Amino acid sequence: MKSSTWILILLAILLAILPLFLVKDAEFGGADGEAEVAITEIQPDYKPWFQPLFEPPSGEIESLLFALQAALGAGALAYFFGYKHGLRKGRENLNAPD
Repeated sequence: MKSSTWILILLAILLAILPLFLVKDAEFGGADGEAEVAITEIQPDYKPWFQPLFEPPSGEIESLLFALQAALGAGALAYFFGYKHGLRKGRENLNAPD
């Protein structure tokens, strides 16, 4: 790979890791918690329409399930694009002169 590619990869890794070390005693919560706080500030007597079917036992499990969902989605997208790329390459090889 070119050096510029490696530099961009290193910068992406640093952007992901540095906040963990630079911001001490910070909570990296999700948008769901922030939305709940904002709703109760605006309308304190708000009652949710429904309750979740499954409540993970801890925040770590919830994060694990979210990461697993993201990995499965990324895998499905990668498979789809790889499959389409393979089909196109196969058609090009069929049409190529011998």
